Amino acid sequence: MKNVVLIGFMGTGKTAVGKRLARLLGWEFIDTDAEIERLTGKSIARLFAEDGEIRFRSEENLLCRRLAGRERLVIATGGGMVLNPENVALLGQNGVFIKLYADPEVIISRLKGKRRERPLIGRGDLRERVLTLLKEREGAYDIAEFAVDTGKQSPEESAQIIYQYLKEKNYLNEDGQG
Repeated sequence: MKNVVLIGFMGTGKTAVGKRLARLLGWEFIDTDAEIERLTGKSIARLFAEDGEIRFRSEENLLCRRLAGRERLVIATGGGMVLNPENVALLGQNGVFIKLYADPEVIISRLKGKRRERPLIGRGDLRERVLTLLKEREGAYDIAEFAVDTGKQSPEESAQIIYQYLKEKNYLNEDGQG
């Protein structure tokens, strides 16, 4: 069975939806940012501050290499993970990409108070920074075969929508498991 790879901009609910989807499927959940923190012993913010974005992106790529051969995973990627074509190729070998998105105003409201842990939006006007990054990443998430607007329902409902999609596309066996 293919892995489910959740992609999308920060604040779209990849972790919240991913945890619920993994529970529905009976699969393991991997949050790539949390896994990088565990492997490096540093928070993402500290990794960016001390070692820079290039090191962080390198850690993302190493993690993609580790995850590519595994199965029955729900993977919540960092928002920039798919900017590297090699990461897309690695995760796509054994994964179905599902895009989570939300209106910019929803994203901005979700990110308020979380700027310290999100180095790419840490300084300056939050709205301006989010809109700039969204524009820079326009089209990057279009590799997904299915998309869910997480601003329109709860994480539980979003997970159910994805679960139903996976069933309809015969990604799951008859008992609803992968």
